[in-house]
Amino acid sequence: MQNKLPSGGEDAPSLSRPEPAPDDIRTQLDRIIASPEFPRVGRSAAFLTYVTEEALAGRAERIKGYTIAVEVFKRSEGFKQDDPVVRIEAGRLRRVLERYYLIAGQHDPVRIDIPKGGYAPSFVWNEKADDALAHDVDTPVPRRSSFGLKHLMPVGFGVGVMLGLSAVAIGLFAQLLAGQSKPLPFQGGPTLVVAPFADLGDGPQSELYSVGLTEELLTALPRFKEVQVFGRETSRSLSPGVLASQVRGELGARFLLAGGVRVSENRVRVTARLVETETDKILWSATYDDDTHVRDLFSIQSDVADKVATAVAQPYGIMAQADAVNPPPDDVGVYTCTLGFYAYRAQLTVDQHANVRNCLEHAVERYPSFSTAWAMLSIIYLDEERFRFNRRSGTPAAVERSLSAARRAVQLDAGNTRALQALMTALFFNQQVAEALKIGEQALETNPNDTELLGEFGTRVAQSGQWERGAALLDRAIALNPAAGGYYHGMRGFAAYMLHDKRTALMEIRQADLQKFPLYHAVAAVIYVDADMMDDARREARRFNEMRPDFIPNIVAELKSRNFQPADRARMIADIRRAGLPAMDEVEASMVLPTKGPPVSAP
Repeated sequence: MQNKLPSGGEDAPSLSRPEPAPDDIRTQLDRIIASPEFPRVGRSAAFLTYVTEEALAGRAERIKGYTIAVEVFKRSEGFKQDDPVVRIEAGRLRRVLERYYLIAGQHDPVRIDIPKGGYAPSFVWNEKADDALAHDVDTPVPRRSSFGLKHLMPVGFGVGVMLGLSAVAIGLFAQLLAGQSKPLPFQGGPTLVVAPFADLGDGPQSELYSVGLTEELLTALPRFKEVQVFGRETSRSLSPGVLASQVRGELGARFLLAGGVRVSENRVRVTARLVETETDKILWSATYDDDTHVRDLFSIQSDVADKVATAVAQPYGIMAQADAVNPPPDDVGVYTCTLGFYAYRAQLTVDQHANVRNCLEHAVERYPSFSTAWAMLSIIYLDEERFRFNRRSGTPAAVERSLSAARRAVQLDAGNTRALQALMTALFFNQQVAEALKIGEQALETNPNDTELLGEFGTRVAQSGQWERGAALLDRAIALNPAAGGYYHGMRGFAAYMLHDKRTALMEIRQADLQKFPLYHAVAAVIYVDADMMDDARREARRFNEMRPDFIPNIVAELKSRNFQPADRARMIADIRRAGLPAMDEVEASMVLPTKGPPVSAP
């Protein structure tokens, strides 16, 4: 008599199709474990294989935490049920399987799940499998570009951020793209476990605050999509004093965030630290003091959680810096492309642009459901047009490819801040300003502490004519990320120029180390004109014209494409002329530019 396999639900099986056979299930098990989306650390593969084989052998009802601990985790027979290892790994495995079937396995024939409430697996036919052939997303497929060591150029963050990224990026890009026929390991970014913050005493308020702060962190951290954060179930199963080695060995997480809370009368003190689990090294620590007479506990814990999350998890934060300097040995893949993307954004050079575009195009070919990679590729495509970086001929045009990739990113993950940022930017350069700013507000609400978003949204708001608000958003980006890339400072200097704040404009442009970025020199030129530093202005204007000789003959069209308001365009054109470049003014341009269709420059 054939063993009945657990179905994982109360729905009756389809009368037209029998349940998956053992061979079907074993084939699916092999497919899952071999997938690039399945983690290569921890005991997930052993766990899933054990419970699957036990169920196929007819012993599903005997799959218990004790037997898994002994057989999979090699615990002694004296294993105590209060050891959370099985619960933690089961929760992790459920999340891994859920993500697998959302990405690589969405059209696999069989679903294997671990229903909550036990450890016995369920095996059912995958309803989405029959839709695979009919499914067709209207998104252009990037062409794969050849990419070898001869194309590699060093990439590195400016202003001391992400030290050592140049050498790391060269090595990782080479490993990633040298063997394109091999499956890439799944790269979702740094893995982080949040231990419950310790209650350091002094009454019930301390206990309440420590629990609340942990919850706030588990809400704030996952907003940064480049970081994988273990969920509440895992966090609650740990003790506040959990060892980094335990987190590394049992969960495979690279980072541990821990800390404590002390309340004394009206004073609250929070300590937080980020530990690298492989070395037990404290990478970052901070202390936050506040007063409950000034602010309520809820506001304090929300503010502290935002500060901690931003410090450790933002694109230029502590974990990203650690991964750039000393990447995990198995961390070669899509995450490498994201590090390269942020390195490029920090310096905006044409060579970095080509490297990152190739890497991301390869990544979305291999992982077509990875929203963040599509979002980054959208921004890279847009830079072909707005910065004239590595432009490709033919159709669709760069702006169209950018918008298509951004829409794909949002379709895949509507809550992904980078996807919303990409859609906002693509819409802005498609002259859909109102819709772009609406998406920007949505992104800001999704994650108000993402400095990459703050810098980009602040720029778009400013260029549309809201210079004061744009400057405020850029100030917040710089405050949250003091070692920000030059782009933040350059645009903040430009906003100060528009606001007639000469002192701030000069201070910011001098911090924008973007000598290889052509538009930096144009911004510097008008700032120096406004400050009556004419020798500096002429020098920067000449350098800009050498790097972008096509810009000045088409200056009105270029400024219109960036949605500058007429009065702002007129001021910039006048100052460009004062810097020594023969820019036509708007009156002259109106005599040679058609009222409809693409702009045509004056002879």
